[in-house]
Amino acid sequence: MGENKTFSPKSIICFVFSLISTVIASSPVPQPWPLQFHSILVMNSSKGVLQIDDLWYDFPNGRNFNIIQSQLGQKLYSLEWNNGTSFYYTLDSDKACSSKQDPVGILRPNWLEGANYLGQQYKDGFLCNVWEKAEIVWYYEDVITKAPVYWYFHTGTIAHFMTFEVGRVLEDPNWQAPVYCFEESNEQNKPALEIIATWNLMRQLQSIPASLKVYL
Repeated sequence: MGENKTFSPKSIICFVFSLISTVIASSPVPQPWPLQFHSILVMNSSKGVLQIDDLWYDFPNGRNFNIIQSQLGQKLYSLEWNNGTSFYYTLDSDKACSSKQDPVGILRPNWLEGANYLGQQYKDGFLCNVWEKAEIVWYYEDVITKAPVYWYFHTGTIAHFMTFEVGRVLEDPNWQAPVYCFEESNEQNKPALEIIATWNLMRQLQSIPASLKVYL
């Protein structure tokens, strides 16, 4: 006759924790952003507003630039610096510009650390690993290339990555905000940028205390 084995509650608990640790350890982690890249994104807001975002990310120089073209509408510029200064402006005859100070600065390359892994899903024809960060954004990354494919923000805005050019940098003269951004009289002429609110929301992700990131 075979031996009848019994397991103590302590051994069962240890086994369960070991199993959970194995599953967590085997979960993929999101690829950190390259230090410099250029992307074209097609974005659709919760109100059905279509926009093309010409995104330039340049972490070594502490700057991030979103050039946003609304469908049959205005082109808007969102220029952010790592010192917390942001300029939102147009280059048309309206000369609209506003500035903002935000101590967080631009997104760090590892801003997705601590994100909650949701598994794999096909999006835009690509098999992606999916993470959720702070109940703000769902991030879809191509399983093979590790390039971003799709974002879903809790506001309802979605973003499709059309290009992802690692290492491409925008020339320095293009990072200069126009002179009227520094005139006090223009502070009241503020463009309404719904998509900018989305990017500011993303920037807040990295201001979450490290002690809380294990729960995200």
